[in-house]
Amino acid sequence: MARIDQHVHVEWRGNTCRVKWWSGEYLPNGRKRYESKGGFTDEDEAYRHGQDKLYEIRHGIHVSNRDKSTLMSDWLDDWLSAMNYAYSTEVAYRSRVEAHIRPYFGRMAIGDVDTLAYRLFKKHIQETVGPATAKNVLSTLGMILDDAVPRLIKVSPVERVKRRGKFEKRPKERKRDVPEETVEVLARNAKVLLGEPGYVLIWTMAMTGMRPGELFGLTREYCYPNWPATDPRPDPAEGDRYAEDLERYGKGAGLLPAIRVERQAQRTQRVKGAEFFPPKYGSQRTLVIPPFLADMLESMLASHSSPWVFPTYRGRCHAAGDFNSTYWYKITGGADERPAGDGVRIPRPAIPPVPEFRGKRMYLLRHSHKAWLDEALEHSRFAIEARMGHEMGGVEGIYSSVTVPMERAIMKTLQQRWEGLQERLAKTDDS
Repeated sequence: MARIDQHVHVEWRGNTCRVKWWSGEYLPNGRKRYESKGGFTDEDEAYRHGQDKLYEIRHGIHVSNRDKSTLMSDWLDDWLSAMNYAYSTEVAYRSRVEAHIRPYFGRMAIGDVDTLAYRLFKKHIQETVGPATAKNVLSTLGMILDDAVPRLIKVSPVERVKRRGKFEKRPKERKRDVPEETVEVLARNAKVLLGEPGYVLIWTMAMTGMRPGELFGLTREYCYPNWPATDPRPDPAEGDRYAEDLERYGKGAGLLPAIRVERQAQRTQRVKGAEFFPPKYGSQRTLVIPPFLADMLESMLASHSSPWVFPTYRGRCHAAGDFNSTYWYKITGGADERPAGDGVRIPRPAIPPVPEFRGKRMYLLRHSHKAWLDEALEHSRFAIEARMGHEMGGVEGIYSSVTVPMERAIMKTLQQRWEGLQERLAKTDDS
């Protein structure tokens, strides 16, 4: 005996019954498309199940059996093709998917990726790769599964709050105070490898907090003493800012020496060499620099003809190569002397290691810059965060602005640090 209404059908097959319900869709031949579930031993229970499915369909929360059976591999293809991020971010996501996520889930249906399946993958990836990589892979998988809701799955199986298992404190990168003496050793090591641009590169990062890609992508027209007179002014809507920059920054009496962060350079597969992108989080900004660094930059730019402010020996962009492997690991870890002869094209003296930075990222120079400004206890928090390229929320972020006195105070603090270093070095030399 079958129980039938307009959209739900219950029928017995042997000792169990099956419920069918209209999915709200039509087949190509115009007939209604039905979904079904069998195995019920109670007709009322089966009927209620069909009614529940109709409720979900009416309220837009239903996931069809066909959608739940979508293969993870197919969904990964769709998700990757719809990405709209910065180039480097898309490369990172694609790498995690192809190296870890797709091989693991293979031909599994997305509807079968429940909480237990997610936990098993989490355990697998944490046992397979390092903690930083595992964290990034799980973050990417979380976005992939979140985006499958509600079309392919009702809810994401990703557990946002740990509810079970032993407590594990998140590892945090250990940071040490970075005195000016340490930066000076790094700068001298960089000078051995890259000449004067290497020395100025290190001090520019320490005194501005610029990100590596922003430093590598810095070209003459955005650097003191040329900027802002040489600003390309590509955006007509920024006309007021361009005019104000000429009144506030530059070389001359009453003007503030500054660098304009307008873009970053990254290595890509689309072009040979480096390609320009907006800075991270769209953090275009103007960075005033202390007088000693302004003099360094002016002298260094007069010494070479490359369009890049900090070029390689061949005048190219550092972002086109692997700066860490080629230079940074030697700058921090030291290197043996390379005397002339035996095919050595560029001889060099031994490079001493810098224990405080051995195995550390170049990015920590950016962190130390903020710490130096924080230590002064006199600078506007808004001015510091704006200098770092960070957006501040709340009332402070809405109403605050960076004023000339704030910028002059920052310049003074940084200049004093340099002058204090020179006094200590002079005493050391005298002794």
